[in-house]
Amino acid sequence: MMRASSSDKSAGDDEPGGRPLRRLGAAWRWHNIVRVARSVVASFRTSEFALSELELYRLRRAERRGLQLYIACRSALFAVALAWYAGSALASGMKVMPFGVIMLVALSALGIVYYRAVRGRFQPSLVCYAIVIVDVAALCALFAFIPVVRGADVPQIYAFRNSNVLILLPLVALATLTLSPRLVLWSGLCAVTGWIGAYVYVVAGMDHWVSWSALPAAPDRAQYEAVILAPDFIARGSRMTEAILALLITIVLAITVARARRVFYAQVAAEAQRERERAARAEVRDRLGRFVPAAIADRIISEPSALEPRVRHAAALFMDITGFSTYAHSRDPGEVIAALNAFLALCADEVAREGGVVISFTGDGLLATFNTPLDIDTPERAALETGRTLLACGRTHGFHVRVGIAAGDVASGSVGSAERQAFTVYGDTVNRAARLEELAKLLGVPLLADAACASAVPELEPHGAHNLRGVGEAVPVWRDRASPPADGQA
Repeated sequence: MMRASSSDKSAGDDEPGGRPLRRLGAAWRWHNIVRVARSVVASFRTSEFALSELELYRLRRAERRGLQLYIACRSALFAVALAWYAGSALASGMKVMPFGVIMLVALSALGIVYYRAVRGRFQPSLVCYAIVIVDVAALCALFAFIPVVRGADVPQIYAFRNSNVLILLPLVALATLTLSPRLVLWSGLCAVTGWIGAYVYVVAGMDHWVSWSALPAAPDRAQYEAVILAPDFIARGSRMTEAILALLITIVLAITVARARRVFYAQVAAEAQRERERAARAEVRDRLGRFVPAAIADRIISEPSALEPRVRHAAALFMDITGFSTYAHSRDPGEVIAALNAFLALCADEVAREGGVVISFTGDGLLATFNTPLDIDTPERAALETGRTLLACGRTHGFHVRVGIAAGDVASGSVGSAERQAFTVYGDTVNRAARLEELAKLLGVPLLADAACASAVPELEPHGAHNLRGVGEAVPVWRDRASPPADGQA
């Protein structure tokens, strides 16, 4: 039997497995591996800090489910390993090692304890770190202490010659189910550390050992077989190469999980953003829905430019209830408010039905516009039809209403502070509509319109020239021949 020299225990660079390892180490130094691992963890932390409380809650829920899946799959893995170990031993006629069976049964049964711990008051991530330590230590103990062949004097180093560290990689792969790159790194480091520790423990207990350095410079077949088939052959360079490969695979898996987390963050953040946008749209729709139907509210929401300041041709309509103070004086205030709300709600629906928008409620009346902020092909016609409908609604509810309509350029836009704004319209056209509504009350005419409106609507008939408040000279006005005669005076 060949003996190793003292130099065999101090160096493995001359082994066939040591030379490629040296070249690999030149490209992948330990400080580079640590730097990559730190960048993975740093990228994970940076993404997590950008999440909101709702998004973090969803992430924690997904992580907890991943931990539970990890424990379930890990227990199933050990159950399969137990069945394979017992079945292969019985099929080959070899004796089953009781200690190995007991160890695998215990590891499988521990899954129940781990699962309850994750669902309980313990920190789930700490539980998984402990699970990795226990599992790796138990498997490495099998290779370090369980005899290779029961009742035979076979060196324990044969356990490492028959297997390598890759047998622990399924545990590292299962850690990816937790969506934690740190746990993946921890699993890989524990697997490599445990495997090397068990290997060193077995080698340290050997009186002598043989390694690749025992080969001559140009070995023949007999010399090569004498080394690798020697009972004390430890293949130190091969073990180191396996450890480096296991670490590289671990780092790749950790980077993959970190990238998956980034995708998960992006999906959760995008979903949360969509929910915030839907909530904002619902809030705006709810507010606008008090004045316009949902379809028109959606159009305003989908076209934010409609609320920007601008001047365009439009029709303005003022409606007011004649004698409302007298009506309210002899009635209960609650009854008055209820009746007024019901009437104005109906009026707002009629305005919206013609494509107009109620800009504001003026006590017992309203101001509506057509072709601003929403587009209408014939704003004068829409305003006239709305005015006729409002007169009919007034008669239905027992109110005498008057309507003034004017057409022309109307300035519109949002006004107010940064915290509170309102959409408003202004200009000579709006003022003229308000004055026409006042004149309609004085003349006892249900509806009056200006010349611009009459030029677009032929069924209006002249009603003379009258002075409007704030206007120096008399201006011609038109009335609607289709409107019923007045019911009362202002």
